[in-house]
Amino acid sequence: MISVDTAQALCLGLVRAGPAEDVDLAQALGRVLATPLTAKRDQPPFSASAMDGYAVQSGQATTGSTFDVIGEAAAGHGWDGHVGPGQAVRIFTGAPVPDGATRVIIQENVTRIGDQITLTEPLKDNINIRPQGADFTRTFSLDAPRALTPADLALIAAMNHANVAVTRRPKVALISTGDELLMPGGDPGPDQIIASNVFALQAMLAQTGAKAHVLPIAPDTTEALDATLAQAADWGADIIVTIGGASVGDHDLVAPALDRFGVTRSFHKIAMRPGKPLMAGAKGDVAFLGLPGNPVSAVVCGHLFLLPMVRRALGLGDVLPPALTARLTAPLPAGGPRAHYMRARFDEGDAARQVTAFDRQDSSMLTVLAEANCLLLRPIDDAPKAAGDAVTIYPI
Repeated sequence: MISVDTAQALCLGLVRAGPAEDVDLAQALGRVLATPLTAKRDQPPFSASAMDGYAVQSGQATTGSTFDVIGEAAAGHGWDGHVGPGQAVRIFTGAPVPDGATRVIIQENVTRIGDQITLTEPLKDNINIRPQGADFTRTFSLDAPRALTPADLALIAAMNHANVAVTRRPKVALISTGDELLMPGGDPGPDQIIASNVFALQAMLAQTGAKAHVLPIAPDTTEALDATLAQAADWGADIIVTIGGASVGDHDLVAPALDRFGVTRSFHKIAMRPGKPLMAGAKGDVAFLGLPGNPVSAVVCGHLFLLPMVRRALGLGDVLPPALTARLTAPLPAGGPRAHYMRARFDEGDAARQVTAFDRQDSSMLTVLAEANCLLLRPIDDAPKAAGDAVTIYPI
């Protein structure tokens, strides 16, 4: 059995960033910017007023000074003249500052009678003008890769781009295997269970930016598995994921099916729990991941292996789950010969992050998984832990 770290590295080696495609800016939320994007203009594109008030020459602005109002500038409607000594232009927030003006006096600091204003308050250092290019200039470049946020979309729009080049979403085919499985809503026989983990994996993939396709459940026959794998390939999957049948029992048919399909296996079995029978490989540019059938095992392995593969296919840099440090609220016994990813719940305490491992850690317990918000790592042969000891956790 290989380590989790080695298995993650081998899985990531099976995928590469996909091609770029142009999408409308309105459709770009959450997509990964494929190439750096350069601004087409300065922002603001001209020196603009930051307040409602009067644009004047700074040297003329002292308490008691009077100015003749000679024009008006509003957002989208600039004033084309020149502001000279003793003159002022009524100006509103966002309007271009007229030629000759070097300060905007806020309207609360003056009194106006007719077309004349008088400065009634001492001025502060702020000139209330946003210089041209104060936010960014046309040489500004937005770095790639990055998953685009709402704030990024506003920035890109201000850079005057209506569409953007993003990495194509990887296509991930999900194949549940086993005679015992039935889709939700059906009428299960006495020996059947409901297929559940595929829906968690589909949702996880959607959140991460992949395009997931759930294929029909493959019964435990060589013909059915071979046909379903062919369907996944015909769909154009970049990653094919099988769920269940990954062990080495008489009814575990996935590994032989992958061999028949021409997959070169990178590994089979890892030193972790839950998830020991995980396997991975590739056929050409198509990556394969064989997940265990137990629901918790499948979801845990999805977080540790499948989602990093998707992030790599999206061109992202930091693809592995982020690790945090937390303090135990209760003691834990010594670890075993495999790395244990315990379902746990952490809270941000006043002094330190605190984590509590659930008592029940069976890999079939979906109720426990639903309550967990992190995986608590117990390394191989980890020493016993006392309450207050630091441990590594992975938010999920």
